[in-house]
Amino acid sequence: MYKHKRVLVALDGSPAAEAVLNFLLDIAGPLDMTVLLLRVLEPVPPMAIEGTTHFTVDDVEMRRYDAGEYLAPLAARLRTQGVDATCQVRVGRPAEQILGAARESHVDLIAMATHGRTGLGRLLFGSVAEEVLRRASVPVFMIRQPHAVDTAAATKEGFAR
Repeated sequence: MYKHKRVLVALDGSPAAEAVLNFLLDIAGPLDMTVLLLRVLEPVPPMAIEGTTHFTVDDVEMRRYDAGEYLAPLAARLRTQGVDATCQVRVGRPAEQILGAARESHVDLIAMATHGRTGLGRLLFGSVAEEVLRRASVPVFMIRQPHAVDTAAATKEGFAR
């Protein structure tokens, strides 16, 4: 019997990240999985506009609302295919929030796409997927699709926005 029944899917809003959903759609229904779609919002520090006394301040609640609006149709699409799906939006460092949500939700598996950065890009931006893979207490399924943007845009049935 397949033991990974609760799966956390980390999404960053990109079509490349959504590529993991196409794979999960094929297996989640037949394996009777429950899917938690997670979107983590990184805090945006206030910024001063040079030469003025004006500051730009992050509207976390609006971003949280937008993230919920982004996740809702993805969860609905999974549900129409017979998959039990829920959504969650968290704010903070992505790797920490993914690991925290996995722990709190008692998931058996974390699924996510990796952007496949190497070299200088990985050094400058780090890799959320790599940190999750190193620190997770449950198995992590990663998919890398370098052409996911082109593929998702080309199909109307894909999970691309």
